[in-house]
Amino acid sequence: MFDQVFASLRTATEASVSLQQEMFKKWIGLWPGTAPASAEQVEQFHKRWAETVSELLRRQGQVTEAHFQAGLQNIDQAFQIGEVKDPVEFRARTIELWKKCFDSLRQGWEAQARESQVAFDKWFDLLTTAHPTTPVPSP
Repeated sequence: MFDQVFASLRTATEASVSLQQEMFKKWIGLWPGTAPASAEQVEQFHKRWAETVSELLRRQGQVTEAHFQAGLQNIDQAFQIGEVKDPVEFRARTIELWKKCFDSLRQGWEAQARESQVAFDKWFDLLTTAHPTTPVPSP
């Protein structure tokens, strides 16, 4: 049972990372299409870009830490299940843990989706405010 949960979690994480990498590649691809900028505009853009990336990485670290803590709690609970002697209680606790593991996985996916949307919004805002007179193609 846990092998399937861990395999699903690994697959979900790999898909999330792949999606984020693809989004960043597309966002970076938008940069060459903008109009030439002055040195001051480029410097301001780089500063805002660095601030945005730092904030996004901090938020990603918080999401990852929350996933890790939920995983540790589920593992602790799994070891406690092994101590149960009554088959009915064992079954009930196993089902409860199974539901909790998949709920944690769902919450992780939702957090990743929210953070990806925040990242996209920040990137789009940064790109449009860097060159307000230049039209930016919609993704």
